[in-house]
Amino acid sequence: MNAVDNVRQFDAVEIELLWRRLISLVDEAAAALVRTSFSTLVRESYDFSCVVTDANGQSLVQATESIPSFIGTLPETVKHFIRHFPEESLQPGDVLITNDLWLGTGHLPDITVAKPIFRNGRLVAFSASTAHAPDIGGKIRSPEPREVFEEGLQIPPMKLLRAGQQDDTLVSIIRKNVRTPDQTMGDLWAQLVALDLMEERLLILMEQAGLDHLRDLAAEIHTRCETAMRNAISALPDGTYTSSLQTDGLMDKPITLRLALTIQGDSITADFTGTDPQVDRAINCALCYTYAMTMYGVKVCTSPNLPNNEGAWRPIRIEAPAGCIVNPVFPASGGSRMLIGHYIPMLVFGCLGQVVPERVMAACGSPMWGMNQSGVDADGKPYANMFFFNGGMGANMQGDGISCLSWPSNVSSTPIEITEHIAPLRVHHKRLRPNSGGPGRHRGGLGQEVLIESRSESPIAVSFLAERTLFPAFGIEGGEAGAPGLLHINDQAVDPKRQYVLLRGDTVLMGTPGGGGHGPASERGARELEADRCAGYIKCPSSKAWGQ
Repeated sequence: MNAVDNVRQFDAVEIELLWRRLISLVDEAAAALVRTSFSTLVRESYDFSCVVTDANGQSLVQATESIPSFIGTLPETVKHFIRHFPEESLQPGDVLITNDLWLGTGHLPDITVAKPIFRNGRLVAFSASTAHAPDIGGKIRSPEPREVFEEGLQIPPMKLLRAGQQDDTLVSIIRKNVRTPDQTMGDLWAQLVALDLMEERLLILMEQAGLDHLRDLAAEIHTRCETAMRNAISALPDGTYTSSLQTDGLMDKPITLRLALTIQGDSITADFTGTDPQVDRAINCALCYTYAMTMYGVKVCTSPNLPNNEGAWRPIRIEAPAGCIVNPVFPASGGSRMLIGHYIPMLVFGCLGQVVPERVMAACGSPMWGMNQSGVDADGKPYANMFFFNGGMGANMQGDGISCLSWPSNVSSTPIEITEHIAPLRVHHKRLRPNSGGPGRHRGGLGQEVLIESRSESPIAVSFLAERTLFPAFGIEGGEAGAPGLLHINDQAVDPKRQYVLLRGDTVLMGTPGGGGHGPASERGARELEADRCAGYIKCPSSKAWGQ
């Protein structure tokens, strides 16, 4: 900072007006990304994020539709870009790109791009976006790969565009290595549309507001958010709180996650010491994703309405031993890292629920379920699809859990009409699973049951993202567990961690897990029970489960 620069002050009205315009510009970019994208992962499932950072890569504002994990990982990737590309190596029109497992989001299908923004020849900000590509090559996404090399194309930090000119060699490499070259590149160009729009709108804002740089505005926003977060943490009693839980893991080998969360004054340290080591399957959760999911869990329990930016994260520190499953080391695979990562916010709830039980909920029917499907169409052209299916939310002190809602990923389910239009699949039914919500004073949200039939003339490969088939979503405060998930192929239970080949007429039945209940089931009101029966949410509840 130049010593002669004056620090600009902002009053409450001005900061609010500027803040609203920042939100508007990233939301507009997100809408443009959705409208111009090629794949259902962005267009239907909203598996993406858009952010603006300051010149140091510190998150300033994110799009409303951004998913929690990318809100945490994307600004960190921008900081990695800055380390690889010092300011003097950047110029207007550059676009940086990577999908590195450890520098990005923890798995290769998520492609991150960032664009340096210049004003009067001076670097002032970055516009950035992460989006889940429809395919990144390698083995179809599943927990089976043992090393990252099996999972697809790795893109190190590099320039996709240099002064506005694309790297034709990189584009050719990407297209050659994926099953869906048009969709993958189409989504990537849609991300660049979002970057350009954020740049354009931000420069207009700066011109109209008389801002030569964002340094003072960013400092104001970050300081306000940091102060609010520290005040929220200070209101909690000091101490170290622990929690642990088991995941399905490798089916024959469950994984145990452990967390010690220490509140000291206005800061929090989350320590994962004691968590099981990384495994030779693609369920390892890179530290970048662990960081994002931990921050999310802490934030929703302490200051949920606070904007997500650098200031809110400053009071929180993460520690995880290298080589454990939430901090795996190269060359670990991590394509299905959400099968571990989505448990982390619930692990945080297990700690903070000991001091603020009114702010947490019972376990959810997550990690989110998904089905990957690939094959060759009638014209001999390879293709790949990814479809999401959500379980039930956990109940809390305020009410019942919501049915079939993604948490903590905030990703939407794929509509049946889209599934049947883009894939040789027929969906026989997609309905709520009766009795899947955990009994309690407040009932857990229901999972869903989906029956899918292959109509492909040629064999197709399918793999799954599926958890809580062994360890259902637990209830709290006397509530009971939701129903575990189930996965059948041709009416036979199968291992969800393996890949399968379907022939024409083969069927897949998925039953996503229900959420846990809150409070004793015997305390659920007669009116609520009757409403559940009339809606078909519960059928013939046992006297033990419902206190009858």
